[in-house]
Amino acid sequence: QVQLVESGGGVVQAGDSLRRSCAFSGRPFIKYGVGWFRQAPGKEREFVAAIRWSGGSASYRDSAKGRFTISRDNAKNTVYLQMNSLKPEDTSVYYCAARESVYSGRYYQVASEYDYWGQGTQVTVSS
Repeated sequence: QVQLVESGGGVVQAGDSLRRSCAFSGRPFIKYGVGWFRQAPGKEREFVAAIRWSGGSASYRDSAKGRFTISRDNAKNTVYLQMNSLKPEDTSVYYCAARESVYSGRYYQVASEYDYWGQGTQVTVSS
């Protein structure tokens, strides 16, 4: 069974940086595409970033482009989300998610397309 364990949340000030980590276990990590989502109180879970099973280029929501970077280290079975120039509107619970997608060239940007989820961690950006 796939497990995703997140770390790296917290409280920061506007303009600061934060790196989220998501450790994958239970199956061969190389076979899985991974995404990051976030959900603020009273709002739907929204896509933040996704990276394919093979790594390389990634997909981002418009508000994250130029500020956030998703990456993966297949040797460590870990995916990262580097968040720079954080804004108060980035405040949310962040989740990593995974789905088996080996040989797929797609980026998966919809929450329902993912099979496995991390526990979620709060990121709060104060102004």
